[in-house]
Amino acid sequence: MTRTLRRPRTLAAAAGIAALTLLATACGGGGGGGGGGGEEGEQSADFITIATGGSSGVYYQVGATMSEILADELGADTSVQSTGASVENLTLIQDGGAELAFTQGDAVDQALAGEGAFDGKQIDSLPVVANLYDQYVQLVTIEGSGIDSIEDIKGKSVSVGDQNSGVELNARTVVDAYGLSYDDFSADYLPYAEAIDQMRNGQLDAAFVTSGLPNSAVTDLATSDDVKVVPFTGDGREKLLSEHDYFGEGEVPAGTYGDSKAAETLTIPNLLVVSPSLSDDAVYDITKTLFDNIDKVQSSHNAAKDITVDNAQDVPVSELAPGAKQYFDEQG
Repeated sequence: MTRTLRRPRTLAAAAGIAALTLLATACGGGGGGGGGGGEEGEQSADFITIATGGSSGVYYQVGATMSEILADELGADTSVQSTGASVENLTLIQDGGAELAFTQGDAVDQALAGEGAFDGKQIDSLPVVANLYDQYVQLVTIEGSGIDSIEDIKGKSVSVGDQNSGVELNARTVVDAYGLSYDDFSADYLPYAEAIDQMRNGQLDAAFVTSGLPNSAVTDLATSDDVKVVPFTGDGREKLLSEHDYFGEGEVPAGTYGDSKAAETLTIPNLLVVSPSLSDDAVYDITKTLFDNIDKVQSSHNAAKDITVDNAQDVPVSELAPGAKQYFDEQG
């Protein structure tokens, strides 16, 4: 059975976890309600909650398809949970609120190190099922904004994404590498749709967008305005690439949003992490089920077409879970 949950609130999340725990007990100690619901490495895959992102985003769409596959093929009681994405998802894994979670590589890196959004809240273990696909870190503006480089955001109004989202983590890291801070501009914590509306209305000068290409909200902006993607160049770019293993070189091709010039940028991997409380056998079954049905996963969204057995094993932060590694080793 596949269920859909709204973005959690404290009481609702606690009630859901408690309900799953009671159900697991009634069924003779099956999968439990989350990563914290049983002994480490002993839970089965009978109950699987997948933490994704906003209900209109790629994480949610791909996660919903994975949820259906796991329910159909494993007979698992699955649910897909709409969340604030990376940081919230890793917290859910830590607190036992999810068995699988979508997240960006930098969030995993910071969680394991106890830095950034995880300062004082270090997570000891975040095993990975697969590297899914790359996202592109983009600084988007419109012609006439006066922003031609990242340094030009000084004194401007810039959306940095939802607070503690993967986008916001990227924005903070990027501006720091270019010798800036949020004190140098007016930082607005906005989701994509609201940021685009404010840019269209002249209330916002630019927005950080971390997503696959093209981003649908930016595509929408391009229907009314001349969109420009600000290139990541110079020492700041080199610093980001040299200091952070999770960043890769990327380019937003010319014409992506109707603009005539390509823009150098950075990529960052999306990872599917798993609760350490699941047994190796359970993780193996989940990995095998998803990749034996990879055509269905790839059909969930254009970005998911990059999810392959070969790409899945390239994990720049953390490590593959033993059960996942066993499956990939079998594939050669």
